[in-house]
Amino acid sequence: MNDEAVIQVEHVSKKFCKNLKTSMRYGIEDIGRNAIGMPSRSGKLRKEEFWAVDDVSFEVERGETLGLIGPNGAGKTTLLKMLNGIFWPDKGKITVKGRMGVLIDVGAGFHPMLTGRENIYVNAAILGMSKRETEEKFDSIVEFADIGNFIDTAVKHYSSGMFVRLGFAVAVHCEPDILLVDEILAVGDEGFQHKCWNKIGELKKNGTTAILVSHNMHLISTFTNRVILINDGMAHHFGSVGDAVHAYSKLFISGQEQGLEIIASGNERIQFCDVRTNKGIFCPGETVHLSLKYVTSQEYRDVEVDLMIYSSNEPTTYFQATNRAFNETINLHKGSHELVIAVQDVPLNNAVARVQVVIWSYGRTELLFWYRIPVEFRGIKLSTGKNFLKVTYSTSSQVSVKAAL
Repeated sequence: MNDEAVIQVEHVSKKFCKNLKTSMRYGIEDIGRNAIGMPSRSGKLRKEEFWAVDDVSFEVERGETLGLIGPNGAGKTTLLKMLNGIFWPDKGKITVKGRMGVLIDVGAGFHPMLTGRENIYVNAAILGMSKRETEEKFDSIVEFADIGNFIDTAVKHYSSGMFVRLGFAVAVHCEPDILLVDEILAVGDEGFQHKCWNKIGELKKNGTTAILVSHNMHLISTFTNRVILINDGMAHHFGSVGDAVHAYSKLFISGQEQGLEIIASGNERIQFCDVRTNKGIFCPGETVHLSLKYVTSQEYRDVEVDLMIYSSNEPTTYFQATNRAFNETINLHKGSHELVIAVQDVPLNNAVARVQVVIWSYGRTELLFWYRIPVEFRGIKLSTGKNFLKVTYSTSSQVSVKAAL
């Protein structure tokens, strides 16, 4: 094992059975074989079993932050649970050096009948903190969790967000050598998420090793040094975060048209016939041009255009506005024309996103258009703090549109 490595995973595999009764029978058989000195059959697949994690190997060095990405059901959380000792691997070996702070499941280690105060002591003890150490950090934990007067309320009455607040607060205050964080942070509100990521950044500067599981490619790009893409239980290693994000995006988007969602494209009076972006893959800071060609038999004056850029993989909104926010009046003139929307200097790094455009008639009395368009931002650009995202709108004169009402 590398002297600098604090986590070493060697050819680790974990399997599960699709049927509960069959799984229990296999478990009894394995216990019986072990009792008489025979090896169990856990290293091979039996009927109705499958590999959730299949022959995964990697090392994480001290102070490094590793990202684990992949689609739902790929095996990421199973791997984290093996690192934490919740599951034992059926094959392979895991070596971990140092105190571990873990946030995988909401309320993991909490007893529902105990109060938040009591659960702080219980959870801290599970994470290896002494009673004296917990008492010294108690006020700081409560302040970070920000659950107010509910600290002496039984946690069974807590919301999922309050569970996450308290669980994360305890995990980071145990001063872990290794921090495991699953996508569970997505449960918290936006303000708390920012606090958590700031804390993770602080721990990273202090030399804490971290493994982050997330579908948010912006966070993966910001915090990780290396990335492992897990798909169907198998690991694909990437030294470049950008290459990993690109490979991840290809699992969902193989071309500009794939993933395009059309909810509304007109009515009997107006028809949007050719909708496209200037390209499908952008560098951070580039301008996204949306071209909407249309033909209409009547004029629509002072329409309202809603624009949103959001993550394709989780409910995170990067940007949202209407033309009203930019004091833009948009008229859709009679005949064949083109509406161009330019979103300038989009500050997204290594992100798979969608641009949603919705057009309403005046007063929002009639829905005219609604598209969700997949785009990708590849690479990293550091913000200077001088550029602000800006949206401009323009309508052309007569254009050629291959459609008729």
